[in-house]
Amino acid sequence: MIKQVWERELMAEAGRLLASVFGLIDRTDLVGKSTLDIDTMVERYIVEELKARPASKGQYGFAFVLNSSVNSVVCHGVPSPRDILGEGDIVNFDITLEKNGYIADSSKTYMVGAVHPAARRLVETTYAALWKGIGCVRPGARMGDIGHTIERFAKRAGYTVVREYCGHGIGREMHEEPQVLHFGNAGTGVLLREGMTFTIEPMLNQGRRHVRQLDDGWSVVTKDGGLSAQFEHTVLVTASGVEVLTLRPEEQAMLGKLRAA
Repeated sequence: MIKQVWERELMAEAGRLLASVFGLIDRTDLVGKSTLDIDTMVERYIVEELKARPASKGQYGFAFVLNSSVNSVVCHGVPSPRDILGEGDIVNFDITLEKNGYIADSSKTYMVGAVHPAARRLVETTYAALWKGIGCVRPGARMGDIGHTIERFAKRAGYTVVREYCGHGIGREMHEEPQVLHFGNAGTGVLLREGMTFTIEPMLNQGRRHVRQLDDGWSVVTKDGGLSAQFEHTVLVTASGVEVLTLRPEEQAMLGKLRAA
């Protein structure tokens, strides 16, 4: 659970590489692209350019490099040539990358073209909820502080938090202890200690929090058909607070605000 200094450095390297994958997607016009197109592009970039391994491919029998969750798909969406992204869609790309034996995990919800204001508000609130959770990370805090803060923020904005899926410890394995719930009670749960690495990845729904799995055995959708959004970062508990290992360049300002608070 606690990573040594040299392990933290390797995880930070994996995180920096993964952040560059999202930079590639940022530069891509998603309108008219299939989710399989994006999967193929990302795999080529990770393997050929970054000389790394897409850690999700083959994990638990999953055949693709990323999860692509469009509109009412909450998580674990399966890339397909039939899923053509169109103006107004929202899509979450959840990507993992392994370099030198250590794994980073991150996701981002993209707004494709001009989206409805209600969809934009959901996406922006979910992103803010992620950072609210990250802001709780420091030695001596509890896992419950993260979940409590995220859930309270989401509820105040009028959204619900999916409870069936959570963040997780990460390192040599994609899923390690502890679990990181996005709901709960402050002051409860695992004590945070310097050197812990884990993901925070809240999923917020427009309507009710309840979900169901599709017949493909992977895709999880909202039961009521409402939109869902998700963001995720891999974080490290430092001596003074938190380091976001998968931080993207445009997020430096977010980190600055966090440290100034």
